[in-house]
Amino acid sequence: MALRKIVEVGDDVLRKKCRPVPEVTDRIRELIDDMFETLYDAQGVGLAAPQVGVMRRLFVVDLQDGSGQKVLINPEIVEEKGEEDGEEGCLSIPNRVGRVTRPAYVRIKGLDRNGEPVEYEAEGLLARAFCHEYDHLDGILYADKAVEMWAVE
Repeated sequence: MALRKIVEVGDDVLRKKCRPVPEVTDRIRELIDDMFETLYDAQGVGLAAPQVGVMRRLFVVDLQDGSGQKVLINPEIVEEKGEEDGEEGCLSIPNRVGRVTRPAYVRIKGLDRNGEPVEYEAEGLLARAFCHEYDHLDGILYADKAVEMWAVE
């Protein structure tokens, strides 16, 4: 495993739409491991492949609350319900936080690290993290949706 450099706002890679992962290979699994290591080092809860410069539809999430690691390859949000306002930050937009409206509930499906189908139902922070990372795959940043933003240390 290796730490990867997190791409920051201003880099065009964050504004591009990612391509699907054609096949889950050892190289993809190595990327996933590197992404989790990078995520933990940066003390985040989610990381999408374009944030480490890889233009593939893949993200990882770990709320670090005991619920475990979640990997979604070629994800698809299949259901959304309700609305919820909340604060968000992003490893690619350091030292900033914003208020964003997201679905209160999402159902999302994709493939896991072994290429097997997986589906999650999520509310609260997990739903927010899934939506935030999913947006990255389409070149959308939380700042695009924020109604207000402010600096943090």
